[in-house]
Amino acid sequence: MSSRLCVVGAIHMDLVITTPRFPRAGERLVADAFVHCAGGKGANQAVAAARLGAKVDLVGCVGDDGWGGDLRSALVAEGVDVHHVSARPETPTGVGVVGVLPDSQLGVIVAPGADLKFDAEDVESARLAIEGAALLVMQLEYPEAALVRALEIARAKGVPVLLNASPAKEVPRELIEGVDVLVVDKSESPLLLGSDEELGSAGIARRLGALGPKRVVVTQQGRDAVLFDGERVHESASFDVDSIDSTGCRDAFTGALAVAFLEENRLEKALRSACAAGALASTRRGALPSLPTHDEHVAFLSSPG
Repeated sequence: MSSRLCVVGAIHMDLVITTPRFPRAGERLVADAFVHCAGGKGANQAVAAARLGAKVDLVGCVGDDGWGGDLRSALVAEGVDVHHVSARPETPTGVGVVGVLPDSQLGVIVAPGADLKFDAEDVESARLAIEGAALLVMQLEYPEAALVRALEIARAKGVPVLLNASPAKEVPRELIEGVDVLVVDKSESPLLLGSDEELGSAGIARRLGALGPKRVVVTQQGRDAVLFDGERVHESASFDVDSIDSTGCRDAFTGALAVAFLEENRLEKALRSACAAGALASTRRGALPSLPTHDEHVAFLSSPG
């Protein structure tokens, strides 16, 4: 694949704890297992795409601590270009503490650290990477002003933009209406819609499509999805797997969708490819460790059933 992705997104150290349940206030609870690994939606989606064969530039920042150096090394080992990942002096690297229950449901607490220092100047320093990309991928873990600037640079050069609107929050209308592909999980859609009205995935996709994006994808934990292309709704069902941890499912989905976009796959094929990546990610613990490789992904899609 000759085309490049540019991902603007957060880079964290994830501390993943498998626990029989979440503790009550003041309670000391003994966990079943613990792992730490690279995380943050930017890092996860960059690695997800790289493992599937894409060339990826990651734009972001870490702290000037040991974890920051470890994360940069881990990303390089995955084939991700980190020339535009800066280290903020006297600032800790972002950390995500993830609690995973036996049914694979999870809860996350994030200490943003260096994320809060990422700004429009960081985006400007990566202008050439954004302008030279075949697709810009962003999420909502970084400050809005920086994301809007990245969108402006991309739009000025005709670079299509995929926005994974997660973690969900109220965002400027220009950030939604200016994207080519908007990816939202059903559980997070009410904040974007500004309404708690009960809607199915297709209804959510149509409602968000009215805000301006060319295409809207609504997922359910990265396992199944619908896509609204402005006229029709396309659906892809979930795959039957033994799910143990949903931590990386949505990022695996988005990374695979971005790669399918580069490969100019038909919408139905792109959705199925993304759902397969999300399903595979649910069968392993942690975010980055769960992301499938190209060979695993191809074999899974080719398997019967």
